[in-house]
Amino acid sequence: MSVEVQWTETDPQTGERRFLCAKRFARKWTFHARSKRREDWSKIKTPTRDMWETLLDSLERRYQRREGVDEDDLKVIRKLLQDWSNEPEFDGG
Repeated sequence: MSVEVQWTETDPQTGERRFLCAKRFARKWTFHARSKRREDWSKIKTPTRDMWETLLDSLERRYQRREGVDEDDLKVIRKLLQDWSNEPEFDGG
C-alpha cells in the first residue's frame, strides 16, 4: 500500500512558499516539490533533515489514528534521523 504526505514550507532559495510531497511506494520514500498548485511535481534527489522530520511528525500523527502507517515506517525514519550525517544515503528500507 502506498502512503502520501503533503505539506507547504518556505523555499530556502527563493523565500517563497512551495508545496512538498513525500510518497512511499514499495517500501521506498520519494520526495517531490512544486512552487504552484497547478504545476507538475519535480523530484527532490536529496531531501533535507527538516523534510524527514516533518514527514516523521505527520506519520506519527497518522499512526495514532491508524491511517495506513505501521511501526516499521516510523522505525526506518527514526533510524535515518538518528544516524544523520551531512548527506544521508537512504535506500528505503
